[in-house]
Amino acid sequence: MRFSMRFFSDNAAPVHPAVMQAMADANQIDTAYDGDQYSARLDGAFSELFGRDVAVLWVATGTSANCLALASLVQPHQGVICHREAHIEVDECGAPGFYTAGAKLMLIEGDGAKVSPTTVTVTLDAIRNDVHQVQAAALSITNATEYGMVYTPAEVAALGALCRERKLGLHMDGARFANAVAYLGCTPADVTVNAGVDILSFGFVKNGGMGAEALVYFDSALADAARYRRKRAGHLQSKGRFLAAQLLAMLKGDLWLHNARSANAAAQIIAQAAGERLLYPVQANELFLRLTSAEADALRAQGFDFYDWGVVDENWGAARLVTSWQHTETDVAPLARAIAAL
Repeated sequence: MRFSMRFFSDNAAPVHPAVMQAMADANQIDTAYDGDQYSARLDGAFSELFGRDVAVLWVATGTSANCLALASLVQPHQGVICHREAHIEVDECGAPGFYTAGAKLMLIEGDGAKVSPTTVTVTLDAIRNDVHQVQAAALSITNATEYGMVYTPAEVAALGALCRERKLGLHMDGARFANAVAYLGCTPADVTVNAGVDILSFGFVKNGGMGAEALVYFDSALADAARYRRKRAGHLQSKGRFLAAQLLAMLKGDLWLHNARSANAAAQIIAQAAGERLLYPVQANELFLRLTSAEADALRAQGFDFYDWGVVDENWGAARLVTSWQHTETDVAPLARAIAAL
């Protein structure tokens, strides 16, 4: 299937050539695990990006990044508040409970998979302060969300202020963090550490990486224990330099941001053609469309690949389409025309 016809997931996109070259360059004798020259540069490189000292751990998957972060913030008898559609609830096969040794996910609602201080407060206020009920210790939000919605710095700051007031840790699942920053036009710090985020799972695989994500700790004390947790969880790779090299290549020249801007721009072309079919505003690189089953079949008959995303009502189904860093205007134009012609 031609790449230009594939909109199933940005995970399916090719690895960026700069990342492949960086891995090739790292293919030499060096110290093992995270003692190599590339891993040693991560804290400095990400500290420059965020404008303050941070501690960074590489991991191979978004699931491990999210769950190691949560394990840094909660005890086994505590809970993590998150949206009902959050990736940690819907798509990680119970891994948060496994990594945290049993901490509970406490689910709340919100349009576009976004949570608000009001909904978080209602949940907190309903918890009795006694040993018979799980006490919340952290809040996890996703930016961009599972429905492609973006939290602004002000929205994150409001949640951050609530977390400080109620003594909760704040984790951000940033599988598509680059797309959110590209949409906002702000600095990475504005929507994270400056807004009260404690730990960021900074996604790179969906944005041109091969197999490396960055776990960014804005409190180095939390990172110290996480290094042991990473090893215990089986994620301290012996040739970690290949993961570190990917991350450094993506930071060089702001490649991570350039890639995200390309993906977002491609999504906007499709969004203009979709019009009122859109179920949510397109703020990153995901689109959710209202389609009948016949219309979905018609698009697939033309060779377009996408994900069915449940039922809207008795007449309409939902489809998810995702653009990637490699999609150009030429690539997405046929799909845009096909949607407009339905």
